[in-house]
Amino acid sequence: MPSVTATEFARNFGRFREEVQREPIAITSHGRTTGYFLSAHDYAEYQRLKAQARQVFHVSELPDDIADAIEATRMDPEHEALNRLLDPPA
Repeated sequence: MPSVTATEFARNFGRFREEVQREPIAITSHGRTTGYFLSAHDYAEYQRLKAQARQVFHVSELPDDIADAIEATRMDPEHEALNRLLDPPA
């Protein structure tokens, strides 16, 4: 991935607007990457992947709608034998 300084990016935006169609460009300032310039296609792909990202919650922070959905689930009767494995011995 090419990297350019913020100053160079600002001065040559037109050139980079064309180059970004081939690959993203890292923008740096004082030797550190401060952002990325992406094509519209790459940004749309990023948004699609971000929307699919797994969310993790601590049980105390679980949203009510998700907790309600979990509580409403029922195991397929075909797997009832698994419940019997949890029963205490007679």
